[in-house]
Amino acid sequence: MFSRKSLIIIFLFASASLSSQTGGDNIYEFLNLTHSGLISSLGGSNVSISAPNLNTAWHNPALLSSESDGTLALNYVNYFAGINYGMAMYSRSLKNKSNIAAGITYLNYGTFTASDPSGVITGEFHASESALSFIYSYAPDSAFSAGINFKPVISSLESYTSLGFAFDFGASWHNSSGLLSAGFVLRNIGYQLTKYAGEERGKLPFEILAGITVRPEHAPLRFSLTLRHLEKYDLTHDYIDEDNRGNNFTDNLMRHIVVGAEIIPHRNFYISAGYNHQRRSELAAESKMAGTGFSWGFGINTSVISIEFGRASYHLAGSSTHFSVLLKPASVFSRMRS
Repeated sequence: MFSRKSLIIIFLFASASLSSQTGGDNIYEFLNLTHSGLISSLGGSNVSISAPNLNTAWHNPALLSSESDGTLALNYVNYFAGINYGMAMYSRSLKNKSNIAAGITYLNYGTFTASDPSGVITGEFHASESALSFIYSYAPDSAFSAGINFKPVISSLESYTSLGFAFDFGASWHNSSGLLSAGFVLRNIGYQLTKYAGEERGKLPFEILAGITVRPEHAPLRFSLTLRHLEKYDLTHDYIDEDNRGNNFTDNLMRHIVVGAEIIPHRNFYISAGYNHQRRSELAAESKMAGTGFSWGFGINTSVISIEFGRASYHLAGSSTHFSVLLKPASVFSRMRS
């Protein structure tokens, strides 16, 4: 049995996860979590940024490019109520216009207090989920690329374990100047191989996304618009009262949209911000909306190492903090020898 404290922690996590899905009735929801400091600061979702950033390949495998050759990405996220998660990934370029990357992502729910039906504490238990990631991308020409991400999954919740797998299929395009790029992704197509004891076989959090990123030619700015859950029109809930049903169309439309903007005064530095309307609609408190749904961050980029920081506001109860480090080990070692 869960203690009251355990139930509160799980409720907070589930509520935060609902910002990127359609009801919370899926398994392996951690596959939708955002690791990158940059992507989290842009609203938590982006499939179109064409940049030498290995972390973008998690959101769209087609964005894995030769510019990330030999890059190691390390991500850590301080979530809510003792929950944390992260991802490590490494990439290499091949000679036939192809690129590969491999990594692992984990989610640690922390330690919980176990009790019997009468409330007597019987000990503690742990819960965690993780997935491997094997990404392959191919660029037939300088403008277009396609990619696939294969994700074997293991979920361990107390004494219950489940195994499964998921695939992401993505496509990316950018113009010759690099000022306009677009992406399209079919995410989390998969199957639960082994079920939790006593449970029905679950559905994975399948999603269709599309996005566009624009950078004005003579301005240090970059804007992104991402459309989420294109496979489902209605992202609102049945509990919306009759007085607000007239505004349903606009609200539902906005729930599909995530917007982000970056100020890039120098190629080695950026400041970013984003807005996720679905997150704000589902998690903001009526008494005080505050900054729920908004996010911000900054980053420092060099030829050897890049550091990203992102912070996203989910609820009055707290925000998530994202740290990312991307480095090229070969370049680091060569500079140390010199």
